[in-house]
Amino acid sequence: MEKSCSLLVHFDKGTPALASEIKEALDGNDVPAKIDAMKNAVMLLLNGETLPHLFITIVRYVLPSEDHTVQKLLLLYLEIIDKTDGKGRVLPEMILICQNLRNNLQHPNEYIRGVTLRFLCRLNEVEIIEPLIPSIMSNLEHRHPYVRKNAILAVMSIYKLPQGEQLLVDAPETIERFLLTEQDPSAKRNAFLMLFNCAQDRAINYLLTNVDRVPDWGELMQMVVLELIRKVCRMNKGEKGKYIRIIISLLNAPSAAVVYECAGTLVSLSSAPTAIRAAATTYCQLLLSQSDNNVKLIVLDRLNELKSSHKDIMVDMIMDVLRALSSPNLDIQRKTFDIVLELITPRNVNEVVLTLKKEVTKTQSGELEKNGEYCRILIQAIHSCAIKFPEVASTVVHLLMDFLGDSNVASAMDVVVFVREIIETNPKLRVSIVTRLLDTFYQIRGARVCSCSLWIIGEYCLSLSEVENGISTIKQCLGDLPFFSVSEEEEAADSTKKPQLTNSTTISSRRPAILADGTYATQSAASETAFSPPTVVQGSLATGNLRSLLLAGDFFLGAVVACTLTKLVLRLEEVQPSKVEVSKASTSALLIMVSILQLGQSSVLPQPIDNDSYDRIAICVRLLCNTGDAIRTIWLKSCHESFVQMLLDKQLRETEEIKAKAQISHLQPDDLIDFYHLKSRKGMSQLELEDEVQDDLKRATGEFVKDADDANKLNHIVQLTGFSDPVYAEAYVTIHQYDIVMDVTVINRTKQTLQNLCLKLATMGDLKLVERPQNYTLAPESSKQIKANIKVSSTETGVIFGNIDYETSNVLERTVVVLNDIHIDIMDYISPAVCGDAAFKTMWAEFEWENKVAVNTTIIDEKEFLDHIIKSTNMKCLTAPSALEGGCGFLAANLYAKSVFGEDALVNVSIEKREDGKLNGYIRIRSKTQGIALSLGDKITLKQKGGS
Repeated sequence: MEKSCSLLVHFDKGTPALASEIKEALDGNDVPAKIDAMKNAVMLLLNGETLPHLFITIVRYVLPSEDHTVQKLLLLYLEIIDKTDGKGRVLPEMILICQNLRNNLQHPNEYIRGVTLRFLCRLNEVEIIEPLIPSIMSNLEHRHPYVRKNAILAVMSIYKLPQGEQLLVDAPETIERFLLTEQDPSAKRNAFLMLFNCAQDRAINYLLTNVDRVPDWGELMQMVVLELIRKVCRMNKGEKGKYIRIIISLLNAPSAAVVYECAGTLVSLSSAPTAIRAAATTYCQLLLSQSDNNVKLIVLDRLNELKSSHKDIMVDMIMDVLRALSSPNLDIQRKTFDIVLELITPRNVNEVVLTLKKEVTKTQSGELEKNGEYCRILIQAIHSCAIKFPEVASTVVHLLMDFLGDSNVASAMDVVVFVREIIETNPKLRVSIVTRLLDTFYQIRGARVCSCSLWIIGEYCLSLSEVENGISTIKQCLGDLPFFSVSEEEEAADSTKKPQLTNSTTISSRRPAILADGTYATQSAASETAFSPPTVVQGSLATGNLRSLLLAGDFFLGAVVACTLTKLVLRLEEVQPSKVEVSKASTSALLIMVSILQLGQSSVLPQPIDNDSYDRIAICVRLLCNTGDAIRTIWLKSCHESFVQMLLDKQLRETEEIKAKAQISHLQPDDLIDFYHLKSRKGMSQLELEDEVQDDLKRATGEFVKDADDANKLNHIVQLTGFSDPVYAEAYVTIHQYDIVMDVTVINRTKQTLQNLCLKLATMGDLKLVERPQNYTLAPESSKQIKANIKVSSTETGVIFGNIDYETSNVLERTVVVLNDIHIDIMDYISPAVCGDAAFKTMWAEFEWENKVAVNTTIIDEKEFLDHIIKSTNMKCLTAPSALEGGCGFLAANLYAKSVFGEDALVNVSIEKREDGKLNGYIRIRSKTQGIALSLGDKITLKQKGGS
């Protein structure tokens, strides 16, 4: 059984001091050297060393020292050394320290007395304590409060020992009298704490006698009072009434800690609406009054717990919780929204939305720091409100559309996604949203925002005026055609000629550019005239936003422009009776598309158009030249139906997540029954009671529990050595979140005694050994259980290896037995998680580590292979099930998981079925750290071939 330890000191294991050096330093008169030696001795003892010959040296040369630091270190040394033999009897040499302790208890210096009394609180040997009782009790009357308060703690610790009541028979009466006369808050608190732990009836009597004075007591005393009330009320629930009044009176205490504990006590003792409302009000007041962000986060956690169990009451407090948004900390703001969004009802949604609109206005005016991220959080919150309560959508959608031209592209993207969903779910708002979008389209700066906005224009411009305005807006933002002149292309092709100015673009000579990998490349760079942001001239754009983005080489946006124009022209054929106007619009659209293709294939831009965008634009050109009813149905109806299906899938996923969170976990039919009502509850808190009941159940069903544990252990045992080795070793490896515990069984299979046997381990990866190896002596054919703790700092496949070495009396050299390696699986550290599409795309773009694994499997079905990868990697598929239906011979899906260390693991599976029936493609893994990308790639490589 491992020894208990009340002391923990960091120790640098690189340069341990030798016992001889410590002894030599203690023998001298150099006080700094003696202090360093004592520190080294304490640290070596804490790390498993015995130092048996050091005790007498310390008694001779350290006990007489008058230095306060030396005396403090001496007490630490005495605290951690073994004071008993193998049979539990006190060692004879311990009597040597009794006289020193008595002298310290009578020392004229208050510090020496105080630290000695604190030392006695951690001493359990009655034989050493008994001679010191008179000196301890005399310190209760010392003039200095530091000595008195530590003397009370020493009395309490001694009284709680198995034989303590015989040593201090009248201690409760003495402390009670002391409590009546003591004035120091700390000493008074310790005295009340002693009665609370050792003579609870006396503590209750004192509390009820002075109930009117409780609000005037100090903070420390009030905290103990609340702890006493919690314990008493759990034991005798019928007496809650007389104590609730005390708790209510302490809600107005000046100490924030006391007020916080009062609110927690109210919640734990009563479920009455009045008590819960008072606790919630108290938490909200703390949320506003405390400046520490950590305190705010803790209070928000308590409010979140109240929301789960008393939602009806918390609904009325929603505006008070929203005041926490005044904090500039993003974590506090996020947690506030997590609470508030679940408390919104039809009664309070208008007030909440009004508050959020005010906060959005503040971000526009620049009053707040970190406006970009906070603006995103606000937009997402408003989005959630508008989806749940469509009646408020009209009040916020036009306000948010002002952010479409925001320089923060992430915020603008959130807004346009919100608008896209609202315009579908609220048909009444479509006309006003489309009109506002066309009016503000020229302000949009981001390419992704432009693409989504163009899709909305193409889908929801239904009337004749809307279609015509949509086409004219796009043409205005594209500017004059063509995008470049023939002379410009010739000048770009001939880089030796001197650059000349043209209508819209100036081409500079070719020049070397430094790429991301440090190599050089030659590129043609258009001048700032072509790529500078659009400037406003007399209310209109000098260079349209679409034109600037196309000249910057964004041909995906060019493909979106072509698709939008195609939809608008097809719809114009339905709403425009004049065939001439339709032909004009169609011709104009074809001219724009051809100009984009011409721009993409010219040498004006450094990079040509990609094949996908070229094909999409070419398809649009062919469609406008040869339209038909089937094509019109696909473009005008099928695309819209796919979007509606996507929204339905999203709502279904959100509904399932809400159901999963709200689902109450029920016990299984074969689970053990806790008969805690039959347990004697005298003097026990609820937590202690549950612990006792659990221990009783384990004892009552020990055979079954033991059999189950043994069966589980047999499945997780790793053999470290061979059966023919002189030392056999096997390990049971338990993997927790942040550490690995190895329970190693070492068996001596020889007829000789193995001396100085040592298990030495080493690690690869982000694993670190916590303890130093110890030496053991192993009798013939005996066994030893050795525990090793290994700290894990990141999600990475690690390897544990090492050896066992020992000595025997027959062999002078040490014998070494090499152990088998233990591989730590990354699957133990990652779990499925969910994130939004926008967040996934952002992380995919930002993460620098990518591992590309080629598909090599015997599975021939795409969906079956995807399910196998999900099961093997313990990840969550983010792609909607409807998107994976069908049998087109191609499948693409995104997977996501999160590690216990907060690391994100992103996986994209892209596979297609070849003509011979086999699957081909790649699995790409991206992460912020190299370890998780490599480890997950190795896991997929090993697991992808099998079908189970």
